[in-house]
Amino acid sequence: MKELLENSVDAGATRIVVTVRDGGKSFIQVADDGCGMGGEDAKKVFSRHATSKISSYSDLENIQTLGFRGEALFSIVAVSQAELKTRTAASEIGTMIRIEGGEARVLSQVAMEPGTTVTVKNLFFNVPARRNFLKSTLAEFKHISDAVQRTAVSRCELGLTFVRNDEKVLEVRPEALDARLKSVYGGRAVDSLIEFREDSEFLRIHGFSTKPRFDRGGLEFARKTRGDQLLFLNGRFIVNRALNHAVFSAYEHLLEKGSFPFFVLFLEIDPHRVDVNVHPSKLEVKFDDERSAYRFVHSAVRKALGSHDLVPSVEMKSAAESGGESAGKEAGVGLRFAPSSKSAGPGTDAPDVDATLGRLFSGLTDRFDSTPPLTEDIEPMRRAIRPEEGVGRPVPPEEGRKPEGVETGRPLVLQIHRKYIVLQISTGLMIIDQHVAHERVLYERIVAGYEDDLPQAQQLLFPQTLLLTPADYSLVRELMPHLQRMGFDLKLFGKNTVVVEGVPADVRVGREEQILQQVLDLFKENEQEAKLDARDALAKSFACRAAVKAGDELHEAEI
Repeated sequence: MKELLENSVDAGATRIVVTVRDGGKSFIQVADDGCGMGGEDAKKVFSRHATSKISSYSDLENIQTLGFRGEALFSIVAVSQAELKTRTAASEIGTMIRIEGGEARVLSQVAMEPGTTVTVKNLFFNVPARRNFLKSTLAEFKHISDAVQRTAVSRCELGLTFVRNDEKVLEVRPEALDARLKSVYGGRAVDSLIEFREDSEFLRIHGFSTKPRFDRGGLEFARKTRGDQLLFLNGRFIVNRALNHAVFSAYEHLLEKGSFPFFVLFLEIDPHRVDVNVHPSKLEVKFDDERSAYRFVHSAVRKALGSHDLVPSVEMKSAAESGGESAGKEAGVGLRFAPSSKSAGPGTDAPDVDATLGRLFSGLTDRFDSTPPLTEDIEPMRRAIRPEEGVGRPVPPEEGRKPEGVETGRPLVLQIHRKYIVLQISTGLMIIDQHVAHERVLYERIVAGYEDDLPQAQQLLFPQTLLLTPADYSLVRELMPHLQRMGFDLKLFGKNTVVVEGVPADVRVGREEQILQQVLDLFKENEQEAKLDARDALAKSFACRAAVKAGDELHEAEI
């Protein structure tokens, strides 16, 4: 699919229609209105290394087209039953060639509009061993959908229609880049992006990146996986870990663990300064100055983040002005966080959890080795953590409950940095990662619900509408029975739109809009890494995304 789309783009097409069936295994068709070919060229196009895109060795150092080696069509027809129809604008009739297993079967003339149509049927029909290594229909369709989306994003002047099993899943007309992103990824995803542009003699960059924002004490991000990170070099989609890391590192402390920015970057560089012929798939490139490219991308993204009021700064305010409990006390200085365009300095880092726990243990190890943790022994720790300043919060136990191993006093339960739960036991302290613990609880509950076939759903007062990508929409259709048994009440609304009317009871208030998209993202990631059945993969994905996160404040009942 990638190679056929690139051929259409190189042919100067203004409209492309992509049709697939059975995830591309049985039928793939790409039709365009490009320049087409004459009869003689049509006969040669399936030959090994046949190409009209380069004519001399010097052209390899100044590559302006997406394809240039002449390997794709020869490789495709060698393992499939293919058909080519093509016609130039100057010709009154087109040429049709049918090839099976690399051998031409039919050569005739055909009436058609100017352009080229390539149809590929029964992929690997003559190589059954290779066909057995194809992934599931859903996984193969996702790869095709990704290739179509990348072409749509990189070529905004192109009209593109994508049809799967006679159902139109994507249709876009020529439009601006921001409108194209909304057509492909949805308006809500694009609203969370910031646009930036930087030019230099070495490199020009233009793109969009996720805008983090401080919301109720936390950060909100568009993606929880690395899937939606698009990088285009001179119009060609590439994979470059160094440049991806340059974007990631530009966020610094704005990103929490497990979160990744969604970005679309377009780089333009002199073709003589980059080599795109270092890998058969042409996805990897080699810059003549990798370090300068890394620094330029990092600087451009960091500058964009710093200019959109995304980094918190400290504003000094006197105690008398702040009011509240300190109004009648001795004048002092209070701190208040407010958005600012200034970059975060070293002093804005979050407290070091490891260092805090280290100090905690260093002062208590000797006491727990010799005596049970009575209330009077815990008081130094209580004062050290200073719950009144929000670092930790002691939670009293239920009245009348007596913890095992403690004869007197009340056990201490603390939430440290809104990440760990520390509780007193007979032999010392138990430290619990609140996210991991809750994730396990949810997983066991989902599995039990599957066995009992009793989904627990909470209906939403106002149903929410989600616009998904074609691949995600197909995934929802495929997993609909499993999602319903988990507690999701969904309705397919057409054109990649899903209406969420209910969610599982374990979803925390305020996260209903994000949970389905995050479950789908993690499910796709798990499907690539491990061979899990749909039920276990969904249970694992939902438990991870619905569990409380580091930074969530827990009440006593939740703890």
